[in-house]
Amino acid sequence: MKIAVVGTGYVGLVTGSCLADVGMDVTCVDVDAEKIANLHKGVLPIYEPGLEDIVERNTKAGRLNFTTSLGEAIQGAEAAFIAVGTPPGEDGSADLRYVLAVAKEIGEKMRDYLVVITKSTVPVGTADKVRKELAGALNVRSSDLAFDVASNPEFLKEGAAIEDFMKPDRIVCGVSSERAQEVMSRLYKPFTLNGHPVYFMDVPSAEMTKYAANAMLATKISFMNDIANLCELLGADVNAVRKGIGSDPRIGNRFIYPGIGYGGSCFPKDVKALVRTGDENDYKLRILQSVEDVNEDQKSILFNKVKRHYGDLTGKHFAMWGLSFKPETDDMREAPALVLCDQLLAAGATVTAYDPVAMGEAKHMMGDRVGYAADAYEALEGADGLLLVTEWREFRVPDWGRVKSLMKGAAIFDGRNIYTGSELAGIGFYYAGIGVADWKPGV
Repeated sequence: MKIAVVGTGYVGLVTGSCLADVGMDVTCVDVDAEKIANLHKGVLPIYEPGLEDIVERNTKAGRLNFTTSLGEAIQGAEAAFIAVGTPPGEDGSADLRYVLAVAKEIGEKMRDYLVVITKSTVPVGTADKVRKELAGALNVRSSDLAFDVASNPEFLKEGAAIEDFMKPDRIVCGVSSERAQEVMSRLYKPFTLNGHPVYFMDVPSAEMTKYAANAMLATKISFMNDIANLCELLGADVNAVRKGIGSDPRIGNRFIYPGIGYGGSCFPKDVKALVRTGDENDYKLRILQSVEDVNEDQKSILFNKVKRHYGDLTGKHFAMWGLSFKPETDDMREAPALVLCDQLLAAGATVTAYDPVAMGEAKHMMGDRVGYAADAYEALEGADGLLLVTEWREFRVPDWGRVKSLMKGAAIFDGRNIYTGSELAGIGFYYAGIGVADWKPGV
């Protein structure tokens, strides 16, 4: 089965590589010639555990190819995925210009029946717009070629995308014809053979499923952060509360860890887009608006703790462990670290940061406004305090004696609650977490 994937960003590259890995003939397309040239050399535009091996293996086997020519990619293909960016506009709505431009070009260059599949996260109604672009381009050619538009939203977690694609919780396919469903059924047969479920539904429902899923997860995070902030005021321990409610199977223990807010390419963008969709249809999504508001406030919570502890931050120097919005990715989009760095610098402090994989992206986004260390311990040298921002595994059990000897001060601000306040206080640190009481040295 021959497949085209338009877009070699996070979703497109993972989709194309994984489909090639189950034996399909896949061509990935991108307008960025430099990106395509790098992919031919085995240089990936993103960091994702396991992806480099899959790309290398399938490229060598001839199942995975890269090109800048969309016309070349779709010739002989049965399906074409649109996996280009849908960045938020100034009003929060999803920007569909790239999706629709691809649809138009497919209509201009297709030579046989094709199922055009929106893989990008797009608002309800996008498939109709894609269909109009395709039909319009074919009409200009006076062509009566048949086509179908389907929706196949991705549910990939950055840092675990390969596992998510190969062993999906569910595969959602929105179709409007039996012919499209037959193509999609063959496309995902390698996965259904292993018992992974495929849910066929109408296209608008598939489009909504993606937004509703991300909005629900974002809601759980903001809810728990709200509870954590109240716990601090009441003297409760949010870690105990989390365990208490997470044992209820109706709630579950995932996405209820308090922290300094969600970031990344999905949750912020999708919550904004869904709120905007509600506004466009004269319906206020009040819960989701609050989810977004809580999240934006939560990104300042660690700075507020630092300010409360030190007062004037002029001349203070801080070490920052972790920059990416979550572990196992170099994605800095909407990362809380960006907000925190801006706040510290504006208050007159300086920052030296370390992240296992996101340093390059951080330098691209923040330049030389902060310092960058070669490893976690180097970042500590002369620091008045340590801010734990991203819970990478290598930060979980540091050598606290070494940490203390390198730092000028002895304060730990734990944005992910991975440390134990009583333990750190016992060895001479001031500790502040999220939704828990502060601990003072010697207590």
